[in-house]
Amino acid sequence: MDQAEGLRRLVSEVETQPLKRTRVISIASGKGGVGKSNLAVNLSIALADMGKKVLLLDADLGLANINVLLGVIPRYNLFHVIKKERRISEIITTVPQGIDIIAGASGFTELANLNSEYRKRIIQDVSNFQGYDYLIIDTAAGVSNNVLQFIKASDQLIVITTPEPTSITDAYGIIKAVVNENFREISIVVNRVQNIIEGKKISDKIIRIAAQFLNVSISCIGYMFDDPAVVKAVKSQEAVIRAFPSSKVSHSIIHIASILDKGQPPVTSSDNGIGTFFSKFLKATTGKKKK
Repeated sequence: MDQAEGLRRLVSEVETQPLKRTRVISIASGKGGVGKSNLAVNLSIALADMGKKVLLLDADLGLANINVLLGVIPRYNLFHVIKKERRISEIITTVPQGIDIIAGASGFTELANLNSEYRKRIIQDVSNFQGYDYLIIDTAAGVSNNVLQFIKASDQLIVITTPEPTSITDAYGIIKAVVNENFREISIVVNRVQNIIEGKKISDKIIRIAAQFLNVSISCIGYMFDDPAVVKAVKSQEAVIRAFPSSKVSHSIIHIASILDKGQPPVTSSDNGIGTFFSKFLKATTGKKKK
């Protein structure tokens, strides 16, 4: 086989290789103030530091705050897409922390009024996204219909809770809600723990109750220590993993990112994950309501 033939075969093999499929992960909480957005931001950065290409979507469309935590002011956000002023590909912002973000905006319910032609345009637009390893979605707190649709369109859900009894109860509530929607790829993270023993006690309790009453097997992928570095980072509008890389909570997040990535082998597919996600979400939010 001559050099030219070898080159042709190499090119042919590359062209027929399936694209790496973006893994779509939603992060949710039963109540606000438990550290959901901080986990979404810092987990995204930790994955990027591991060599992954990450897109972070702020889907808390009533109280979008991802850009605030990152100290950036995007020129465009989802509001401009809803108003048909920009395509989704035009509102992606690359931030200094090494990730890409899609900033959120209020008024997302207007998606229900989009015509089929525009919905098709959005799906085609995002289907052109290539090369992302992860799409991380920071949902709103609680169990609204929008939150459930984001989760159902994802590959995996991470529920974050704290040791507070109300937080645990609300975390179980959102797990129950998504299980009732036949979604079962669920993991939990316990935030603001004093030590590993406390975190394990809380996670074991949730896992046991979910198995007993919901007949679902969920996993715990880690704990985040109660650390004053988080408050300092938020006040300075920096990600804690960047502002205080040696802090206990930063090490916790890096550990969670490692477990998350190692636990998910690379997936290849004819679709790229993001296009499929938006297709599912748009169909769900614009479909007929159940009676």
